[in-house]
Amino acid sequence: MNFTYYGQSCFSLKTGDYTLLFDPFITKNSLASKIDVNSIKADFILVSHGHFDHIDDAITIAKNTGAKVISNFEIGSWFEKNGYNNIHQMNTGGSWEFDFGKVKCVNAVHSSSLPDGSYGGTALGFVISSGGKNIYYSGDTALTMDMQLIPRRFKIDCCILPVGDNFTMGYEDAAEAVKMVECKKAIGVHFDTFGYIKIDHNKVSEHFSKNFIDFTLPQIGETIEIN
Repeated sequence: MNFTYYGQSCFSLKTGDYTLLFDPFITKNSLASKIDVNSIKADFILVSHGHFDHIDDAITIAKNTGAKVISNFEIGSWFEKNGYNNIHQMNTGGSWEFDFGKVKCVNAVHSSSLPDGSYGGTALGFVISSGGKNIYYSGDTALTMDMQLIPRRFKIDCCILPVGDNFTMGYEDAAEAVKMVECKKAIGVHFDTFGYIKIDHNKVSEHFSKNFIDFTLPQIGETIEIN
């Protein structure tokens, strides 16, 4: 399975013949200016919540690719109102088998509203089970004790977590989240895009290293193999 980073919390997972794209926000991210949004491939688009920095390019990429959008009920309805109907609506606690594998929606502690100001439903995290791997993407969230439930059901191979603080948990809480999920490998997202979430890369990486976590802060455009 390959992870490719497009900035903020936008990334793809390539698993077998399928590409899963998460939280598309590229064209208005100055740090991702070298990424051509029209070249991005996706068979499925997963949206964790409705904030602009997670959904801004979702309709464009969905229409370009014909991807099936997976999100909560309210966000799915918003796609329909904007003329896109290839959707699969879910909600916290639900799971579903797709062509690439299984999606389990888990709790994320965060607000959610859509770009038009309408209610964005409950924020989600996802556990993706595909190709013999279980990947936990927390979405935007605070550290929550609910994370301890995840390893009761899944052996997580890699966590993808926000580390920028202010709007989400910071790197110290993210390291605690990795421990709660009983995982040893993590990738940081949701950092540096705005002034409030700029981080000291060395300090963050050293903290994860001291906690014996194999941690990566990806470069925009970088692809990482998840073993």
